[in-house]
Amino acid sequence: MADAQTVVGANRLELLQIADAVAREKSIDAEIVVEAMEEAIQKAARSKYGMENEIRAEIDRKSGNIGLFRLLGVVEEVENPATEIRLSEALGRNPDARIGDLISEVLPPIDFGRIATQTAKQVIVQKVREAERERQYEEYKDRIGEVVNGTVKRVEYGNVLVDLGRAEAIVRRDEALPRESLRQGDRIRAYIYDVRSEQRGPQIFLSRTHPQFMAKLFTQEVPEIYDGIIEIKAVARDPGSRAKIAVVSNDSSIDPVGACVGMRGSRVQAVVNELQGEKIDIIQWIPDPAAFLVKGMAPAEVVKVVMDEEAQKFEVVVPEDMLSLAIGRRGQNVRLASQLTGWEIDILTEAEESERRQEELRKRSELFMEALVIDEMMAQLLATEGFRTVEEVAFVDEDELATLEGFDSDLAAALQQRANDYLDARDAEFDQKRTELGVTEELAALEGLTPGMLVVLGEQGIKELDDFAELATDELVDPGDGLLREFELDEETAAAMIMTARAHWFEDDDQPAEASDEAETDTDAEAGDEG
Repeated sequence: MADAQTVVGANRLELLQIADAVAREKSIDAEIVVEAMEEAIQKAARSKYGMENEIRAEIDRKSGNIGLFRLLGVVEEVENPATEIRLSEALGRNPDARIGDLISEVLPPIDFGRIATQTAKQVIVQKVREAERERQYEEYKDRIGEVVNGTVKRVEYGNVLVDLGRAEAIVRRDEALPRESLRQGDRIRAYIYDVRSEQRGPQIFLSRTHPQFMAKLFTQEVPEIYDGIIEIKAVARDPGSRAKIAVVSNDSSIDPVGACVGMRGSRVQAVVNELQGEKIDIIQWIPDPAAFLVKGMAPAEVVKVVMDEEAQKFEVVVPEDMLSLAIGRRGQNVRLASQLTGWEIDILTEAEESERRQEELRKRSELFMEALVIDEMMAQLLATEGFRTVEEVAFVDEDELATLEGFDSDLAAALQQRANDYLDARDAEFDQKRTELGVTEELAALEGLTPGMLVVLGEQGIKELDDFAELATDELVDPGDGLLREFELDEETAAAMIMTARAHWFEDDDQPAEASDEAETDTDAEAGDEG
């Protein structure tokens, strides 16, 4: 920037030329520079005439002439001669003067000494810097999500400072690609993921590890993505190592995967080169979550997928020889597939899945044998047909039970009777235990809570309606530590039960008053009868 000594010592026209040059250099409005000069001159003038004076400097925007004025407030009685003037004196200067007006008094030009020049320089530099920072923030705050090019200015403790031409940005260590060595002067491309206005100026944060950085690179390399024919649905990255990207075509005649790969892999290779050799799996997106997961697990083959929609969880069964490939090095493949689909993934081999299924069937069979007093073969048949609990046997349609192999209507009716007897006996036992635990009748009357649930709640100290009302939904149904997680209670039902328990908190406060009014009316009526 031009030296302040030049600014304050320049002739009139040079002053405007300097302001224009500084404005162009810093990409800010020339008016801001002129205003900074005016403030610098004001500050220097107050140093000469006294800091108590209210001084204004004006630079003519056409001629460059500098006008220096002292402002005086019109008052009845002067208390501070530096800033006030008596009305009678003001009328001599301006016949239209009134109390409260400001009168300007022309001051002679000042010669800038060394100290005044230094003061002026500080004011101008500060104002120009503030304007430059504001301009940078306004320019980049709406560019979050863009990819920008810059030059490495310097590297400090793993953080890379980047010169973007009109601003400076930073790539923090955790947003840089592993093992990427950047030096001063290197060209760099990065993704703007945040812009903040801070005390020290605007902070522009860049990333080369962000999933959207890869998506933007594909947008630049693949015209069909840029034109909206192909859409990027999901991206998952293990920066510098491996990535998966899911794409779908809005035109049935265009293969989205082939378009992203390009002729002889030219398009995907350009992205790979920019990401320092990061291997990229391009996958066609499918609306069906399970089918999409099968593609997302590539290169591993999937035998079976069990989907738990409520918990957003997949159970994936793979052949024994595919287990290591499905998991990937340090869990990379399954982790990327999970990020891509947004679902949690558990991987089992066919042998593990078969063993677990057999264990579940064995436990269910034992339950049915004990509860329904039936032999092992009949119990296994019920378990194999998908019955999981005694409740399901008790409440299923009798005709459905009678259609099972080896069953008839009489046997179905007998089994359901036994199931109901078992449940009644169990509930009676739970009810007794619930009473012993001190769970109140008020809580027991809450619709949806079974005797078994009440025992579990009582054991955890939830014994009154208000205790239950103070719980959060997660505290009841969270798969990890929810109090009622074993009862297959869904979030919506649990939330409704909690709100029902809280209902008495929100009862109309006017009810007691109404009751009191009624009591008074009854008393008056009685008094009238006596009279």
